[in-house]
Amino acid sequence: MEYSILADVYEKLESISSKLEKTHILADLFSKTPSEDLPKVALLAVGRVFPVYSEYELGIATQMMMKAISKATGFSLNDVEKKFKKTGDLGLTTEDCIKSRKQVILFKKKLTVNTVFENLQKLAYITGVGSQDRKLNLIAELLVSAKPKEARYVVRTILQELRVGVAEGIIRDAIVEAFLYKEGMSKEEKNEMAAAVEYAWNILSDFGEIAKIAKERGVEGLRKVQIQLGKPIQVMLGEKAESIEEIIKEFGKVAVEYKYDGMRAQIQKKGDKIWIYTRRLEDVTKQFADLVEFCKKGIKAKECIVEGEVLGINPETGFPLPFQMLSQRIHRKYDIQKMIKEIPVQIHLFDVLYLEGKPLFDKPFKERRRILESIIKPIPKKFEPAKQLITDDLKEAETFYQEALNAKQEGVFLKVLDSSYVFGRHVGGWYKIKPIMETLDLVIVGATWGVGSRAKWLSSYVLACRDSNTGKFLPCGMMGTGLTEEQFQLMTDTLKELIIDEKGREARIRPKIVVEVAYQEIQKSPNYESGLALRFPRLIRIREDKGPEEADTIERVYELFKSQGRAG
Repeated sequence: MEYSILADVYEKLESISSKLEKTHILADLFSKTPSEDLPKVALLAVGRVFPVYSEYELGIATQMMMKAISKATGFSLNDVEKKFKKTGDLGLTTEDCIKSRKQVILFKKKLTVNTVFENLQKLAYITGVGSQDRKLNLIAELLVSAKPKEARYVVRTILQELRVGVAEGIIRDAIVEAFLYKEGMSKEEKNEMAAAVEYAWNILSDFGEIAKIAKERGVEGLRKVQIQLGKPIQVMLGEKAESIEEIIKEFGKVAVEYKYDGMRAQIQKKGDKIWIYTRRLEDVTKQFADLVEFCKKGIKAKECIVEGEVLGINPETGFPLPFQMLSQRIHRKYDIQKMIKEIPVQIHLFDVLYLEGKPLFDKPFKERRRILESIIKPIPKKFEPAKQLITDDLKEAETFYQEALNAKQEGVFLKVLDSSYVFGRHVGGWYKIKPIMETLDLVIVGATWGVGSRAKWLSSYVLACRDSNTGKFLPCGMMGTGLTEEQFQLMTDTLKELIIDEKGREARIRPKIVVEVAYQEIQKSPNYESGLALRFPRLIRIREDKGPEEADTIERVYELFKSQGRAG
């Protein structure tokens, strides 16, 4: 399949905001795509060449991309930088450079989906001495063969900035429409088809594989999808609740569990092989070699999937460290043994989802907890079940909640005893209680270099919420407080790699870093694209466990604005 077909589809998707229209366009594309290309096209549709759980990253910075554009088109690096400052989009910059290319290319091969996909994967595989030059040459080779429009989307895909407003939900619906819907189907039947794709997504987390199954084996093939140890499954998320009292009134006796200030971990075991995944399904097994050893000693089952919360521990005091300290280990690629000594961990297990070949999602929570306790051998202060109280007594529950806060944890979860494990958020069954006012998870899309003693840091950050229809990020405030000097340095080191362009002291940032912020109130404001502004936002923590697609939506921000009584 020629890549130009996909580029045309990208352009259509970019020009419209309707989710339904985007779904129709992608369904038409999927239905016409040959089986051998379908998994690749389904991944490329969301700007990926690896499933979400893959440890591989393309890791191409803006500066390297500009050098590749220069090499492929004959424009000087300075010329490319000037064009980039005008467009603010390296995809459009490349398109413009190729339209007026200074080098004459006599023999150009047509780009195919397979060529683009495989070469982009190669970028992630190239390591070692001379790897930067080899990556640059590989990108330049692709751009030499690309037509202007193709180049726009190749570059955006490499930089993970596709900008066509397609997320997982649209891909799911497009797969259903392309391969499962039949004329005359009732609404109930259509919902069943969508549920089958959703189930397969929850188990496989790979729309490339799911699209192929849907095309070749239909709805029954999707329903028969089984857990494959070594591939993470989607997780269940809790809802926010106003009070302990309202949950006990509604459900009676519940399990009250500590909500630990740590990293959620999905642990898979098959014999002596252990995999550890984050809430975002990132493979962090190598980074947590100490936890792997705890699992080998503490899990009695041969095959299972368990979940827990990992805490960083101060080796001198034995007390938990803030999540921000633990987060240093999550993306660490070197000095891992040193970090294990500096920030040792412990885990508190709270669920079991799979045991000896059988999924346990449909079993009630109280039964899953009983099974969990039967298959683990606790290692004191290293590998233990989450602290839990089962009660319908409000005073007991509130005392337990206060104990959690005194232990420097975030709060508590209230879990309905007969609830099954349901993938995704806002599904009921788990309710979280936290003491502080409602916080927001927002994406950093801009930053300003400081002055005086802060001149070496990016020290003010433009925060943005997400438009759930278009996928755009809408600015809603500036934050410059709540960070230590160490955090300013860490944030600067991280954001420097994500700078798209700079004007004076201001930098535009690729939307990747999610931060949890508190604020005094939300106000209407014509100064921000969202129409709203956070007053005095302050950093609570960097959300290493969340991607930009999980940031709070403009609808959520407006909902909180209205709840202040300021909707007028």
